[in-house]
Amino acid sequence: MANITAAMVKELREKTGAGMMDCKSALNETAGDLEAAVDWLRKKGLAKAAKKAGRVAAEGLVAVESAGHHAAVLEVNSETDFVARNDGFQAFVREAAKLALTAGDSIETLEAARFPGAEGTVKDKLQELIATIGENMTLRRVAKLSVEKGVIASYVHGQVSEGLGKIGVLVALESAGDVTMLSQLGRQIAMHVAATNPVALDASGVDAATVERESNILREKNAGKPDHVLAKIVESGLKSYYKEVTLLDQPFVHDGSKTVAQVLKEAEGKAGGPVKLTGFVRYALGEGIEKEEAPDFAAEVAAAAKG
Repeated sequence: MANITAAMVKELREKTGAGMMDCKSALNETAGDLEAAVDWLRKKGLAKAAKKAGRVAAEGLVAVESAGHHAAVLEVNSETDFVARNDGFQAFVREAAKLALTAGDSIETLEAARFPGAEGTVKDKLQELIATIGENMTLRRVAKLSVEKGVIASYVHGQVSEGLGKIGVLVALESAGDVTMLSQLGRQIAMHVAATNPVALDASGVDAATVERESNILREKNAGKPDHVLAKIVESGLKSYYKEVTLLDQPFVHDGSKTVAQVLKEAEGKAGGPVKLTGFVRYALGEGIEKEEAPDFAAEVAAAAKG
């Protein structure tokens, strides 16, 4: 039997996109001949993943998973919405989200984690799915929240299965108060986050570049006014902006007469102690991914006819 090194397996993986164990098997079957191993994988249908890697994957699922005082949200993309309804894909996303609770805070550490019931890693398992289903898929992003006391509430919008959907939200409430009450409040706030898509928890969390851009817009709109007047206009305008985009200052979607901060303060009496919203995460499927536009076949035919 040929001496199969880690470097040989790595090179074959880069050439084919196949899983680590499949590459090792291919090299064993072909006595270490790299090109023959590529052909072996192609015959088995395991070298398809690499060919699909360049295709845009903007569909898929967002998953939320929680355990005690910890929770994770994960986005896994596919090329079409059809794959999101595939049982095998759903099972993979759900299991990967569970692993995310303990596998570190990055996609790289999650990909390197051993997949339950398989010989390889999460990344290997995903490559197998790509070869089996025939679409490009990617583990796109992952985030986790934790509290020492209290709850991590979650909400999934557009749910296709338990914990899987189009939008996933986590909300962290730090409190020693009544857990049942906190869970109900946290879910309401998570629904609020899903609906309003705040950019930060409060004004201090808004990106400095965003603040500067908003300030410049206000200055341009009011150009020509005295500097002291302009300064007050910018200050007032930013306060209005923060009320629109920061979670604690937003009007609560379940009761528009109160802000989220006011709702939290009022909840302290029912909870039996202070309640602090320490963080949130909102993942919407495919946001920020530039999707390929479907060809307009009617327009193409019409143009051809004119020619």
